[in-house]
Amino acid sequence: MSERFNLTQERQTVLRQLIREGEASTQEELCNALKRKKFDVTQSTVSRDLRRIGAVKATNSEGEIIYFLPEEHRAQIPVISHDMSQLVLEVESNENMIVIHTTPGSASLIAADLDRKRKSLDVLGTLSGDDTIFVAPLSVRSISKIEKKIKEEYL
Repeated sequence: MSERFNLTQERQTVLRQLIREGEASTQEELCNALKRKKFDVTQSTVSRDLRRIGAVKATNSEGEIIYFLPEEHRAQIPVISHDMSQLVLEVESNENMIVIHTTPGSASLIAADLDRKRKSLDVLGTLSGDDTIFVAPLSVRSISKIEKKIKEEYL
């Protein structure tokens, strides 16, 4: 059991390194890269490992979908946030929350940028999927003001 645990840790360490180096942008490419490093893996193993290490997808400045590690995400925002207007497709709200629709794979990038600006936007926080972000306002009374700020910033 201990040997298996060590092998998993070693594989996940190599996977982190591959992501940092930008070696691959799909699970299949990561699987092949791990196989070249002598790890016997399947795509489902890579998928599980990506979840365990917290890797997420985002769009880089060239418009490519990439995997990145959350601890490195904050450092990437200034580099790739110079023009995110093409990543946001629509901003709408109801009485409780604001919803932002983005291009596929861009939601986590936009959400991280919103979280970084949450004090100035009066935002409590965000929750993002692949192409949708839920924005929780600090107060529901300020939803229209927040929605307007977001549209000015990203549309």
